[in-house]
Amino acid sequence: MLVALLLVGIVARSNLIAIAACVLLILRFSNLSFVFPILERRGLEVGLLFLLLSILVPIAQGTVTEKDLMYNITSIPGILSIMGGAVATHMNGEGLKLLGLKPETIFSLVIGSIFGIVFFHGVPVGPLMAAGIAALYLELFYRRS
Repeated sequence: MLVALLLVGIVARSNLIAIAACVLLILRFSNLSFVFPILERRGLEVGLLFLLLSILVPIAQGTVTEKDLMYNITSIPGILSIMGGAVATHMNGEGLKLLGLKPETIFSLVIGSIFGIVFFHGVPVGPLMAAGIAALYLELFYRRS
């Protein structure tokens, strides 16, 4: 399965998927499997930490000022961004629940992300939002049934 993900990552030109598959293959074949539970427990937190660090760099560098922040919190785009952030966070939480209940869905989410990269020139920022949207689709599907 990991080799398939590696190949899919290479074909789709998704370095993140290819690198993740390589790292997991190396861990698996080098008797470092004890790292898997640590990655499963803390990997998401570490990934989010680095994501937040990269997003907050302009504030740390002074490129974005307090005045800019205050304007963006009180402007229409800022208010809509706050609402978008709240909805996205909720969807990510639903995605986390789905992945906890059905971890096997990750492969389908990766395939969907690859379709998004190849056909829609999207950017895969992580499986949580994809899982959140999938959870919403599943909820709508089961409500209609």
